[in-house]
Amino acid sequence: MSSSQLIYGLHAVQALLKRHPDRVLELRLAERRDDPRMRAIESLARERGTKVLRVDAQSLQQALGDVTHQGVVAEVLPLAPWSEDDLVGALADATAPLVLALDGVQDPHNLGACLRTADACGALAVVVPKDRAANLSPVVSKVAAGAAETVPLVTVTNLVRTLKLLKEAQLWVTGADAEAPVTAAEVDFTGGTVLVMGAEGAGLRQLTRQTCDFMVRLPQLGAVESLNVSVAAGMLLYEVVRQRNKK
Repeated sequence: MSSSQLIYGLHAVQALLKRHPDRVLELRLAERRDDPRMRAIESLARERGTKVLRVDAQSLQQALGDVTHQGVVAEVLPLAPWSEDDLVGALADATAPLVLALDGVQDPHNLGACLRTADACGALAVVVPKDRAANLSPVVSKVAAGAAETVPLVTVTNLVRTLKLLKEAQLWVTGADAEAPVTAAEVDFTGGTVLVMGAEGAGLRQLTRQTCDFMVRLPQLGAVESLNVSVAAGMLLYEVVRQRNKK
């Protein structure tokens, strides 16, 4: 099917089978791999009614190129893009939703890495502005390693307006800034949370900053001036997970 895509890797494919089994058209497993994780994913696929094929590893490599596929490849229907309305509508079914917003991040590698970590941390969605920012592309999908198929990317015309809508939905909006007065560990992330990361180098725009309820920083002990945005996003997302697990 021309509109389908290939997603690979145990974690990415398993997440799809659990969350969106209707989008998985076919599962291809390396015929010589037979271990508990492989058997578990095959069992899950058969429970969901997914077509399962055992194929030789070389054919997987030919289909994907030089990637670490772990012997697991799924042919899937692409995730339908979310609108601002879809995002707000999804909040009603979510408990303490976590949303990551990127204010003008332009490097597709950073966007892909943010999607990957957002998936790992259970984020509901990643929000990006339509203009002057990275959006979904083959590079983003490759770096995201399947997360672009599990975490909705919401492209919005006006990020500040979207943040205000999320605030009206009872989510707290927290921006990241190296000069912020408090550290991330000092803010309560156990309720509905939006984390807002600024663009590479420029940081958050003034209007975005003014819309945030809190501004936080990450402790930095070294000499480097600032962290890569995807690294900083990952650290903040895991601070949310840490607090919620502790609770």
